[in-house]
Amino acid sequence: MNARADAVARLERRLGHAFEDPSLLERALTHASAAGGHDNARHNEVLEFLGDRVIGLLAAERLAELYPEAAEGALSIRLAALVSGKTCAVVAGAAGLGEALRLAGSETRGGGRTRPSILADAVEAVMAALYIDGGLAVARTAFLDLWADAFASLDETSARDPKTALQEWAQGLGRPLPDYAVVGRAGPDHRPRFTVSVSVQGLEPAEADGPSRQEAEKAAAAKLLAREGLT
Repeated sequence: MNARADAVARLERRLGHAFEDPSLLERALTHASAAGGHDNARHNEVLEFLGDRVIGLLAAERLAELYPEAAEGALSIRLAALVSGKTCAVVAGAAGLGEALRLAGSETRGGGRTRPSILADAVEAVMAALYIDGGLAVARTAFLDLWADAFASLDETSARDPKTALQEWAQGLGRPLPDYAVVGRAGPDHRPRFTVSVSVQGLEPAEADGPSRQEAEKAAAAKLLAREGLT
């Protein structure tokens, strides 16, 4: 057994599911660079599209179980963290997915097996393959195992920098990044006071002040989050 085949076998054991259609897993692990542009080549891009939705559903389902009294906005922030490309890449790396990928030689030499964007896309595709081959229950079991650490850090996520929380929430909704602007400055140079406005597409801006621009931005983000019921 060659190194990649061994890695695929280890990944299948890690997923806890023996594929009835092994070609589904192979397709999920095949990056577009390895398709070579041939008409009969099959890579993982369509599976990525489906897997993104499978992950979103399973994450939302579990969040509703864990936080039955939480406000919708607070759940949205947690959901955005769980389905983010960063989290998906970490999950894929921990599962050893990079070693199992099928990549073009140039992509491999360029570090593709550890590239976060490739890993994140591939784990989405793998989740779709699990869903197609074994159904939602099989996908759910694998998801809860693979994302266990991400769920364990949710309380830490919700308590972190409000600018990060606001950014992830906006991105989770497909909106542009929050926009910050200094709208006022008062006080002497040795003790200034900044007033900052933050806006997110579709929402009224929020303003707050602080002893520095950075602190004012954090305060404005926290104010917007609280106003929209996201904390």
